[in-house]
Amino acid sequence: MELEEMKGLWENMSEELDRQKLLTDKMVVEMTRQKYRDKLGQISLPETVGTIICFAMAAYAIFNFEKLDTWYLALCGIISIAFCLVLPILSLKSIDRMKKIDFGKNSYRESLIQYAKEKDRFIKVQKAGYYLGFVFSLAVLPVAGKLMRGKDLLLDAKLWIWYIPLALIFHFLFSKWVWKHYSSIAKGAQNLLKELKD
Repeated sequence: MELEEMKGLWENMSEELDRQKLLTDKMVVEMTRQKYRDKLGQISLPETVGTIICFAMAAYAIFNFEKLDTWYLALCGIISIAFCLVLPILSLKSIDRMKKIDFGKNSYRESLIQYAKEKDRFIKVQKAGYYLGFVFSLAVLPVAGKLMRGKDLLLDAKLWIWYIPLALIFHFLFSKWVWKHYSSIAKGAQNLLKELKD
């Protein structure tokens, strides 16, 4: 074999290896992208189900709003409706923004910066939901009582003696569990992005 032939074969092999490396890199990015979306889907699915429930509750309250016949029941109704409409939309938007990070186009650094920014936004929405959830827990009971049973529960002092502590404890424990679960998933998504660097 002559030197020129060997040189040509070597260049062909080198080009073939480069193509295979590029294809492998693309496959790794695509697999990582899919795992990333699957991770965020673990947050997105329960948030979507919760949004549907919240929208149904808000629609029921809106269509029966005339039954809230006192100023304080109307105020509780407005608070409950606003909570059920605004917070789920903000939450789904923040999740969607995390899903739309295109780490195939962006550099690793840009993707990580964008993810950190969107994750912070998601965390802020979740924290707002946590704190406003205490208010919602107190506002929704009188609305539900009036719309479903026709009773003004704000006048029943015995009910409030046990309801307030139970509602606050339930809200605290449930929110803590959700926060732990979501934090774990978000950290897993971030780790997937870090794997791209390697």
